[in-house]
Amino acid sequence: MCSVFPAIVSISLCSCTDMGDENPNPFQALFRTVERFSNCVQTHLANFTQQAHRSLPTKKNPLISISSSINADSPAPNTHFLVKKPAAPVTKEELGRATWTFLHTLAAQYPENPTRQQKKDVKELMSILSRIYPCQECADHFKEVLRANPVMAGSHDEFSQWLCHVHNVVNRSLGKLIFPCERVDARWGKLDCEQRGCDLQGTTSKHIDP
Repeated sequence: MCSVFPAIVSISLCSCTDMGDENPNPFQALFRTVERFSNCVQTHLANFTQQAHRSLPTKKNPLISISSSINADSPAPNTHFLVKKPAAPVTKEELGRATWTFLHTLAAQYPENPTRQQKKDVKELMSILSRIYPCQECADHFKEVLRANPVMAGSHDEFSQWLCHVHNVVNRSLGKLIFPCERVDARWGKLDCEQRGCDLQGTTSKHIDP
């Protein structure tokens, strides 16, 4: 807008100067004035157009270039999230080791003077394992082992030694080494819990089963 005003003022001054010329022939002076005015207008219009063209903002590179950040030769970026592959199914051997760890830890926590309910629970647990263990052939074999070696859970030592013996029976059938049962407490000791919070509480009196 500011560049327009000088052009208009220049046109007005040019026309006023031309109209002030004295000429005895008024029509000839008028024609000459119109001609000069027309030339003056064309000149200023040309100057105004050039100024407007120069005042246009030049095209600048964008702050963020999409094309420059992607190389045509480079592979397309992978937008998929990294998905962790599921773990492989548990093997029969891994399941067996986990089960024996659980049972020996249970025996290590078993009280020296268990209640009648605790004795019953241990026997039922072994019976349940022989029926619903996730490996059918293992469950059937454990059922035979229990038939030949009934559960003995009258005390902590009795249950720990019985379980170690049963474990060795299974190891023999699999061709594995025999574990020395006198070291069972050293191998599977009590859980390290603060203030013995994990210990199973038995009874203060000795129960004699009928």
